[in-house]
Amino acid sequence: MRHPLFDSLTADEFRRVADVVRREAIAERPGFAAVYTDEPDKRLLREGHEIARRARVLLVDRASGATHDVVVDLDADAVVSSSVITDGAAPVLLEEFDLAPDLIKQDPRYVEALALRGITDMDKVQIDPWGVGNMAVPGVLDYPVDGRRLAGSVSYYRDFVDDNGYAHPIEGVIAVVDLVANKVIDVHDFGVRPMNVEQANYTADANQPMRSDVAPLVITQPEGVGFKIDGRELTWQKWRFRINWHPLEGLVLHAVEYLDGDNYRSVLHRASLGEMVVPYGDPSKEHFWRSAFDAGEFGLGKLANSLRLGCDCLGEIVYLDAENAGENGEPTTIENAICIHEEDAGILWKHTDWMTGKVDVRRSRRLVVSFIATVGNYHYGFYWNFYQDASIQMEVKLLGIVQTRSVEEGETSAHGTRIAKNLVSSYHQHLFSFRLDPEIDGWQNTVVQNDAYGVPVGPDNPYGNAIGVKRTVIDHELTGDDHTNPQSSRSWSVMNTSKQNAWGSPVSYKFLPGWSSATMLAQAPSLIAKRAGFATRNMWVTPYSPAEMRPSGDFPNQSRSGDGLPRWTAENRATDNTDVVLWHTLGVTHIPRAEDWPVMPTEVVGFHLLPVNFFDKNPALDVPASSTTHGGSTAEDQSDGPSCH
Repeated sequence: MRHPLFDSLTADEFRRVADVVRREAIAERPGFAAVYTDEPDKRLLREGHEIARRARVLLVDRASGATHDVVVDLDADAVVSSSVITDGAAPVLLEEFDLAPDLIKQDPRYVEALALRGITDMDKVQIDPWGVGNMAVPGVLDYPVDGRRLAGSVSYYRDFVDDNGYAHPIEGVIAVVDLVANKVIDVHDFGVRPMNVEQANYTADANQPMRSDVAPLVITQPEGVGFKIDGRELTWQKWRFRINWHPLEGLVLHAVEYLDGDNYRSVLHRASLGEMVVPYGDPSKEHFWRSAFDAGEFGLGKLANSLRLGCDCLGEIVYLDAENAGENGEPTTIENAICIHEEDAGILWKHTDWMTGKVDVRRSRRLVVSFIATVGNYHYGFYWNFYQDASIQMEVKLLGIVQTRSVEEGETSAHGTRIAKNLVSSYHQHLFSFRLDPEIDGWQNTVVQNDAYGVPVGPDNPYGNAIGVKRTVIDHELTGDDHTNPQSSRSWSVMNTSKQNAWGSPVSYKFLPGWSSATMLAQAPSLIAKRAGFATRNMWVTPYSPAEMRPSGDFPNQSRSGDGLPRWTAENRATDNTDVVLWHTLGVTHIPRAEDWPVMPTEVVGFHLLPVNFFDKNPALDVPASSTTHGGSTAEDQSDGPSCH
């Protein structure tokens, strides 16, 4: 479904939204936590209704701490609806987290706790604010939110400005801040432990000498890039889609289509990261509560990086800026937030005819659309890869610095890995929920779970070699098995049963899970298991609803009710031959290693969408052969050579 009503808000629209909200005096001191397109109900568009361009505002009243959910009609410059949220809260205002460290450093209880550890220079103290959603354990950390906006905190020490503070955790001290009253409401000291004093810096000056045998690598496209961008629309070879931006989700793709003959065929209406959660697995009093909803609590789209050529992206790059609403409502720009480029992706297909000796080979090229967000100590790169064979791959790249805690010299931990003399890195998980709204040759789709098996020996398999596939139609939300299963090569097909290819098979795309499909390990009575219920399953299938866009609900910040997918699917709604949505949980259970310190090498997870009987034959037969270049071992050999066929 191609429609500009789904496109991101413009700078002018952000200004108009802020003007309307202020005019209506919805909040005494409005703080714009997130402003984005209120995407219209697809069903109304299909039925031909006229739909207004609308914006949604997750608004904080800085005076009271109340969260308002506001919808603004941009055609009429008027508020359509406004309600006060009582379950959860709007995402953190970055200014709130900027304020918290200063308040904490001025609190005499905190100053005294650090003095017990020999720390008196507050200019060398780094304080990382955290959400308080899991602080509800009587006698340990128990902070009912009751409409308040609160922040917890973790402290570190920096010997100098550019020092790696995570090498020096100030163990055992937790301060809790009321972000509306602007005061520290409590300081906990769970006991003094020695602070690791060894430095662990990752910068070049701390790791000399550098390697001297890294040969130059230059990627060029003498004729320029092979894709075109017209406003929000990108076309590349046979692909066409729209690129949008969301302050919480970051990069959002709409109207993904593939050209087959003279016609574009729909594949996805919308695709994005819906939510991600990082639960930590240390049960000690000062650590058990740590977790982060990086989208719903903070906003990946607000925390996106400005990317740099040759560092974050390599080759012939086209960048797009990202527009967000600032926390006072004014438009703000993250320059070069989205990177678009082409990459060589190895061999696309090849055959050597043993009879004639002739070789035919095609190299694969992929289009990459990506962004990177920084959330505290971690960075996350999200890469949508489009291939010439009509497949789509998502890669998530995890980077950054692991969380640490101080221990006695020689002390071990049952819930972490020793990485330095007095330092342990805690076990934890990174769990991502992707929301995929498929439209496989139209919106009426059916999801089928596929499991391969060995057919029992008998009349149908007298020689014991037969392979079968059990196909389970997901006709209701709770049908089928919700976890990945590599032993059965489990996949899920989204098919349009009303359309067949030339050989009578229904057209479909297969969802192929990746190599890391972790689900939530935390369990009751853990609050994070309830708050991030989406992460208990790898696959959810729901009927499309415009009200269901985020797997933990719209307000996971400080929510403890368990909103989102578990609640929605309890009704076990019908999902056969209708407009369906797939929600996929993937992730990493990170058991840190010494090699992850002081900065971790990139770890990659993801999934793949592949056409299955969507075409009548290989759609990449028309990819031309490339010329061989730079293939010899000497300079004389590295001239243009013959074509690859």
